[in-house]
This record gives sequence, structure tokens and C-alpha cells, in this order.
Amino acid sequence: MRVTVFGATGGTGQHLVRQALAVGHHVTAVVRDPARLHHADHPRLEPVIADAMDPDAIAAILTGQDAVVSALGPRARGDVSVCTDGARAIISAMRAAGTHRLIVVTASGHIVDAGDGPVTRVVVKPLLRRYLRSGFADFARTDQIVRDSGLAWTIMRPPRLTNGNHRPYRSAIDRNVRGGITIARADLAHAILAALDAPTTVGHTIGLGY
Repeated sequence: MRVTVFGATGGTGQHLVRQALAVGHHVTAVVRDPARLHHADHPRLEPVIADAMDPDAIAAILTGQDAVVSALGPRARGDVSVCTDGARAIISAMRAAGTHRLIVVTASGHIVDAGDGPVTRVVVKPLLRRYLRSGFADFARTDQIVRDSGLAWTIMRPPRLTNGNHRPYRSAIDRNVRGGITIARADLAHAILAALDAPTTVGHTIGLGY
């Protein structure tokens, strides 16, 4: 499969690129600084320097690709629209390129649903929404843009991300994972690749956690 990854030099993106190459995918990594990209000399990895927020700059990159993954995320507290702006640009570019499969990473914190326990619903998430209001608003806008895209989309909703090693994790379709308050970036990357190979995830959100 030919996969384009946005956010390839981020914490999740690095794991995603490495794991995708390990299972035989051809990866196009859209980056600003290729020096931060691991495995840059891999024969199935093509680093491309481009502005992910400019649909005209990335449309040609997406032509002929089988799937696109956005692991974009804020790098500073003031980045309050990175996911929204990135999703909007990527979707526009995908339409121009005729590419249809899209996976976008947001989060589970801004969503309260049947997968959450009573303490999480009543105490934890209201507190999180108060202190992480701007970031959660960015995720919510991104979710809606992706849902309305008309593409073959999947939204990954991890809880708090860690730098831990691989371990068994749980997933749930269209709901959060009860008690799943963390997941390692390596396992999020694994779940993204699993979703790429699962047509049943198209048009759904995937909750994750341990």
C-alpha cells in the first residue's frame, strides 16, 4: 500500500512510519524538516518537504496514493487550530488528487459517550474540558470536518499518549474504551495500520486504551 503520512516527525508519526515500512508499505512522509525523520534512507520511504496547511502544495503528493494518515498535532500551547487547518487542507488536496482513504488522529478527551464510566463522565471530562478547552475545540472541529468530507474516513480517538512500549490494548468502534486512560504512541501507530487494512472501520471512530 502507498501511504502518505502527515505529522511524520511527531511522536506518533515516527512510530507510524517505522511500523508501516516494517510491514511493507511504501511511505511518503510530508515534513518541514527531513533531518528529524528517522529511516530517511529506507528504499520505501520518500520524504517530501511541503506545508501541510497548503492544499495546492500537497495535492500532487497525494496523487496515486492508496491512503492518507494525519497524525498532526499541536507543538505549542498557542497552536489551537493545527488539527482543523490540517484536516481541511488535506481533504481539499485529496479531492483534487482523487485519493479517498483517510485516517485522522484526534482524541477521546472531548467525547463523552457510553464507553465512559460515571466518574469519567461526571468528574474527569468536565475538568479536562475546562483546562483544555482550546485543544478540545480543535479536535471537535476536526471530527466534524472529517465526517463531512465524503471520503472513506476513520477517526482514531486515543486517550493520553505515552512513550511506553508495545503492550496489549483495547479498541472500540464508535465509543470510548471504558477505563482506557492512556495508550503508548507505538500502540496508536499499530492501531492506525490495523484500521488501514480493515474496511469495516470506514465511516467510524475508533476508541483506544489499555
